[in-house]
Amino acid sequence: MSDVKAPRVGISCGDLNGIGLEVVLKTFEDTRLLQDVTPILYANAKAVSHHRKALGLDEVQFHGVANAQEALPKKLNVVNVWEEDAAIELGKPSGKEARFAVLSLEAAAQDLGTGKIDVLVTAPIDKNSMQAAGFAFPGHTEYLAHLAGGDSPVLMILVGDGLRVGTVTGHIPLKDVSDAITTERIVAKARLFHQSLQRDFGVVAPRIALLGLNPHAGDNGTLGSEDRERIVPAVRRLSDDGIQAMGPYPADGFFGSGAYRHFDGVLAMYHDQGLAPFKALSFGHGVNYTAGLPIIRTSPDHGTGLGIAGQGVADEGSFRHAVWLACDIRVQRERWKAMSANPLQPQRKEKGGE
Repeated sequence: MSDVKAPRVGISCGDLNGIGLEVVLKTFEDTRLLQDVTPILYANAKAVSHHRKALGLDEVQFHGVANAQEALPKKLNVVNVWEEDAAIELGKPSGKEARFAVLSLEAAAQDLGTGKIDVLVTAPIDKNSMQAAGFAFPGHTEYLAHLAGGDSPVLMILVGDGLRVGTVTGHIPLKDVSDAITTERIVAKARLFHQSLQRDFGVVAPRIALLGLNPHAGDNGTLGSEDRERIVPAVRRLSDDGIQAMGPYPADGFFGSGAYRHFDGVLAMYHDQGLAPFKALSFGHGVNYTAGLPIIRTSPDHGTGLGIAGQGVADEGSFRHAVWLACDIRVQRERWKAMSANPLQPQRKEKGGE
């Protein structure tokens, strides 16, 4: 891959007291990755140097730049988003000091929107600290959806080891899930999933499994009516639209039996229903992808890791996969555009994997 074509991968630094900068530095410690991507980290050179020294990663070199346009190929570039010294206390909640994570995210998102970077990979944030610092959104997904206009739905998809899991509801309390599960919402999320599987992952005719909300998918109404009254009609409407949607499947046995292997995507009804089994199967390799946005954003499948921050033991595998997936989706979207412009062009079916 030539320097000109190497995708410019913007990286928000995440919580400075967590493992975000550790996994970033470890990822680009392997300089082979720099041959294929141009990473641009939105942070501060002093903060990056602090982490590098604390973790004994002195051999990792970076290039400080004033803005993304100055980024050099085959270098880990650091854009100085702020000038003041951050009070870094590895392993401790950041509180209002999470404002630096906010500044990083805002700067990276602005450059992504103006085309100065090609894709965005976000390091983990502490949602509670972010809100203490004045961040008005539950997480990255909601913030980026707001910047995109907020009119179109977005879908969180966890990707890894041949498994893709989306969720109908996201970061909301469990007590609010049942009311949020409507036939219309399920249909909208499933359509978005179907579109993303085609456009972003190259699956020509996706097969999507819908999980039930209640134990045993409601057991014909014995354990709740939502499955029969809301999910089943959604499956019918999707099928009428030509989308291969099936279910609802009882969530407890679906993953353990390996049934997920027969589908290109699995749509869970709520956050932990989908993410708990996903992380059990793919933790350390999984990637969080936000579908439905005009831009491409991925993140590792783990949090800030305050319990291990500063110990040098964080695994960078998920972050590395997030970088590669963002770049792969960018390529796939270009292919999709080309196919849309020339519908007679042969299409290739892909199943599983990233």
